[in-house]
Amino acid sequence: MLFNSFSFLVFFPVVTTLYFILPQRLRWQFLLLASCFFYMAFIPAYILVLFFIIAIDYAAGILIENTYGRARKAYLALSITANLGVLVTFKYLNFFSQTLNQLGHWAHLQGELPVLSWILPLGLSFHTFQAMSYTIEVYRGNQRAERRFGIYALYVMFYPQLVAGPIERPQNLIHQFDEKHSFDYHRVTNGLKLMSWGMLKKVVIADRLAPFVSQVYDSPYAYQGFPLILATFFFAFQIYCDFSGYSDIAIGAAQVMGFKLMRNFDSPYFAQSTADFWRRWHVSLSSWFRDYVYIPLGGSRTSQPRIFFNLMIAFLLSGLWHGANWTFIVWGILNGIYVGVGRWSKPLRDRFNPWAGRESLPKLCTFAKIALTFSLICFSWIFFRAENLTDALYISTHLGAGIQDSLQDISGSVLLGQGPKDMFIVLFWLLALLVTDFLRMRFRLRELLSAQPFWLRWGIYYAIVVGILLLGRFGHDARQFIYFQF
Repeated sequence: MLFNSFSFLVFFPVVTTLYFILPQRLRWQFLLLASCFFYMAFIPAYILVLFFIIAIDYAAGILIENTYGRARKAYLALSITANLGVLVTFKYLNFFSQTLNQLGHWAHLQGELPVLSWILPLGLSFHTFQAMSYTIEVYRGNQRAERRFGIYALYVMFYPQLVAGPIERPQNLIHQFDEKHSFDYHRVTNGLKLMSWGMLKKVVIADRLAPFVSQVYDSPYAYQGFPLILATFFFAFQIYCDFSGYSDIAIGAAQVMGFKLMRNFDSPYFAQSTADFWRRWHVSLSSWFRDYVYIPLGGSRTSQPRIFFNLMIAFLLSGLWHGANWTFIVWGILNGIYVGVGRWSKPLRDRFNPWAGRESLPKLCTFAKIALTFSLICFSWIFFRAENLTDALYISTHLGAGIQDSLQDISGSVLLGQGPKDMFIVLFWLLALLVTDFLRMRFRLRELLSAQPFWLRWGIYYAIVVGILLLGRFGHDARQFIYFQF
């Protein structure tokens, strides 16, 4: 069931209303059933995969808590192996088979490994990482093992963040299922505001940017210069609005019922360095790799070469987490290089900044850092979006080709085959997005909006709702959320 579907428009108010009507002792059972129904609306049989992960980690958590010494490590290893085994089987087995088959072809070896034709369960990477965080936190003593199987199952399957996160830690979420959440007008309306803004980002901005991006990236060799630059620029905002839109809807839907999920995006395109960007982008995943991969490897408490190695391992795994394709691996490595070089060069840049006039032109320097960071991130998005490395290398090496000729396409609205109306709508809402993100860095925006005069408040609400209804892409134009494939 997609958030941007008519089914969810019915599902959400019905589930929320029944949740508040039911007595407290029945609420978590109802949420579990609703979450099962929500997930089974995609491919019903794949809920068995989810139950397998849940059963393994539920048992492992109790065994870890009740044992000592090597046995605890063994049970943790069993849990992690089971989760990664499911992930590798469904997500990476064909990738490994195809890679080995290609190597065998180059080496003129006989025979090929089989390539299986199954569909990847939606959000599998999110489920497994959330499940692994539970057993790791139990092992570290930060979370008591949950004895109620249903509550633990709900922790993994909680429908707002079931398919694409945020990836919650058990100590942040499990205890909330036992708390009584009464209907609170201020909290409910705040949640609905966030859901509406997330929906607008998805169906008005992301889904309207998608045709621009797809036309170029599906046939990159037909373009050079400005169309490649514009499509890459648009993809940066398409993926941001698509994924942060999902997160906003998920967090808002949970907030309506009284649950607090972690913030997953924090105005990332205003970051002043690539390290700062990864503190703001997909926060739940970035913090997962920081806490469970980077820090255990030694983190920043070691030599510079080892720090760089730790960063590269974390970003390499992050790239692989996103997809079974060499493009994602290169994307992860490239971002690891960005962060590593940024860390290594920081002392030199700190000495250079005062000489460059940072103190006299602080705003200009801040803008330059934001622009440079955004440009680097946009370049890395080429490898994330391209179908294969060959396409990615073509796009990345032809960004500056034929700029003067390709600019002439704009005046005739020939650019990417799109008309001026669609371009105007996209640019208007992109500007609104950037203004909103800028203000969110300085204010609690929903609370600030609630304090405004009635006419201004409801004028903004009206604009958002009308924008969704009149400009949103629904029906056959609706697109699945990008991160569902992960």
